[in-house]
Amino acid sequence: MPDPNGFLRYNRRLPARRPVPVRITDWREVYPPAGEELIREQATRCMDCGIPFCHDGCPLGNRIPDWNDLVRTGNWDAAVQSLHATNNFPEFTGRLCPAPCEAACVLGLGGQQPVTIKQVEVEIADAAARAGLLPQPVPAPTGRSVAVVGSGPAGLAAAQQLARAGHAVTVYERDDAIGGLLRYGIPDFKLEKRHVDLRLAQLAAEGVVFRTGVDVGVDVTAEQLRAEHDAVLLACGALQGRDTPETPGRALRGVHQAMDHLVAANRAVAAAGAGQPGVAAAGEGRPALAVLPDGSPIDAAGKHVVIIGGGDTAADCLGVAHRQGAAGVHQLDLYPEPPETRDAERDPWPTWPWVLRNYPAHEEGGERVFAVAVQEFIDDGTGQVDGVRIAEVTVEKRDGRRIVTALPGSERVLPADLVLLAIGFEGTEEQPLLTQLGVTRNARGAVDARPDWQTDVDGVFVAGDMHRGASLIVWAIAEGRAAAAAIHTYLGGVGELPAPVDPARQPLAAR
Repeated sequence: MPDPNGFLRYNRRLPARRPVPVRITDWREVYPPAGEELIREQATRCMDCGIPFCHDGCPLGNRIPDWNDLVRTGNWDAAVQSLHATNNFPEFTGRLCPAPCEAACVLGLGGQQPVTIKQVEVEIADAAARAGLLPQPVPAPTGRSVAVVGSGPAGLAAAQQLARAGHAVTVYERDDAIGGLLRYGIPDFKLEKRHVDLRLAQLAAEGVVFRTGVDVGVDVTAEQLRAEHDAVLLACGALQGRDTPETPGRALRGVHQAMDHLVAANRAVAAAGAGQPGVAAAGEGRPALAVLPDGSPIDAAGKHVVIIGGGDTAADCLGVAHRQGAAGVHQLDLYPEPPETRDAERDPWPTWPWVLRNYPAHEEGGERVFAVAVQEFIDDGTGQVDGVRIAEVTVEKRDGRRIVTALPGSERVLPADLVLLAIGFEGTEEQPLLTQLGVTRNARGAVDARPDWQTDVDGVFVAGDMHRGASLIVWAIAEGRAAAAAIHTYLGGVGELPAPVDPARQPLAAR
């Protein structure tokens, strides 16, 4: 039985981050492994609520109180089983998810700090990795074949579920390595790529076939894909970055989408460790200069960097800029500085609150500037950006539209040799595959799904950010698992696979 007084005996604690002067000299993860004593203490804070709202905060339906108590009692093998029963990739979610489950923790209702759910989760996942991620026994082949287009968390989760049900699964990825944003979008200081490689080895052992460097719709036509497979799952993500083409100077050299910078940086880190397992994730020192596909540099070394945006992607760019040796960094946010604690009237528990989120990258340096908007990217006279003119602003909503008003006399110029746009995404990219399949994007740039996860084209399914729009990794995995269940049924599979969400499911929100 869980300890009903654990949260009274122990305060919330996380493992200490690696020292800033040390960690900005390499690309290793910010957090070191936590000791077993700390994790068992933190798991003890979970009181196994009669109605555990953390279950609703997480779309995967993770059995959080169950594996917390198993960790508390030192039953790690059972904790590993309980965690993997609902989540294919807890080593990813434990490192990358902002933890809506913690925002929904019942302790928050009473003014206490929530349980460190994601830290317990990642320690269970790492315990599983140390013991060896053994492939699950695969049943007799069903004779049915599925193509998964895209190898991010949604596509990989679906692929694993379907392979474990006996279907032949091929994952197509246009990049040169499997993983989607896990591979080239997320910096190593948040997710060392050894974790991705270890999980991919398990999927391969379970029968999943990976084909890299294949741009479906270009290298392989949709007609060929459908001829070779009984069902197709589209899991191509939502990589169409939001832009500001109307801002004067947007076309200057040195103004880029944030993902261009992150992908180039990840490729440089990976190249530094080529042929040396683990080195790319944990490499010491400075990798080669980050460059775009055309060879032009997009590196922050010695530059004044301005990052526009206040979310996860912006913080990732900030951490990368520090490690590349930026001369200085400003991070701009259109909105005013959020409060440090939940505003119960605006965001009642257990919804996701609007609060100030300080990422490890903010501890490392740079200046955050709130309630400002860019008025102009300034030309140095040669077509290269060398400054950003900003103004203080107010933001309000009228008739569903966002109205941004610049305050007179508030303009100033920030030095900028490199500007990164981290202002969100506008859905999945327009691509030949969609045209060939006859699948259309909606007004949000996403692809709609019927209740059975099929698009308007029979036998073609969609999941993850491509369906939902840019969202959290837990939603991607949940949708991948649910789409796999629908595909299994469509193929006449025996029994049912778990389906944690339906296409209409939305996060907890105040109505």
